[in-house]
Amino acid sequence: MPGICIRHENGVHPQRRSKIHCGKGFPVRISGAPGGQKDSGMNVSCMILVPLTLAGLASVPAMACAQATAPPASVAASASATPPAAPFPAYRRPTQAENLGNYSYDMFGPFAIGVALVEGGIDLDDHTPPEWQLGFKGYAERTGSDFGIESVSTTTRYVLAEAFREDTHYYRCRCKGFFPRLGYAVVGNFIARRGDDGHKVFSVPGLVAPYAGTMTAVYGWYPGRYSGKDAFRMGNYTMLGYVGSNIGLEFLYTSPGSLLARLHLIHARAQDTGTTQ
Repeated sequence: MPGICIRHENGVHPQRRSKIHCGKGFPVRISGAPGGQKDSGMNVSCMILVPLTLAGLASVPAMACAQATAPPASVAASASATPPAAPFPAYRRPTQAENLGNYSYDMFGPFAIGVALVEGGIDLDDHTPPEWQLGFKGYAERTGSDFGIESVSTTTRYVLAEAFREDTHYYRCRCKGFFPRLGYAVVGNFIARRGDDGHKVFSVPGLVAPYAGTMTAVYGWYPGRYSGKDAFRMGNYTMLGYVGSNIGLEFLYTSPGSLLARLHLIHARAQDTGTTQ
């Protein structure tokens, strides 16, 4: 076969010459062979053809690798045509009208009424306070008490937020992963936003409001044996209720038309879910 060189050892005598037969038997002297004489039959074209053949064979794997790694033209075109992801919306501070609507809904909306009804049933089952009656009258008394605690807590939070010029609404976390989002929801009650840029600050209204309602109940209409210690204990349960509400807003809210959005006023809370944490 032209261009393939095969080495033959012509005998074992040390004076015999080793030759390479290139092409159709044209001998070429191997440098360093005994004798030091040139072979008159050397084919110059063989010396050119051999390196060219080797270079061509070496280039085949590189070309195959380049073709294998190169993406198809349609894939590259679709990737370049894909628009970049939309940025998170900027923070927008709620207006006075929106705050008033949120306050009214948090006071008298189905979420607040439903919580009071459930808590009234739990207190009736636990017979708390034991001085109050049982039956429907006792249930109504306890439900009214729980609704009053919620109303005082909600009013305190909005009044203090207005005094400190803070936005105490809960905004969903931009972070990813279950545990980072859960941690953000747990501490979310102690986070408020201030200023037009919505930078985060520690929320004094979020800390005070849960205990304002229970303190009012203990010193307002609860039996006389209850004290500030009981009010603090009951306020801790109210705080846990706020944390549960934040967790629901963080994980269960999907869109303004979802069930949670209908049970809880979220139009001002959900619109800026992409704000900076």
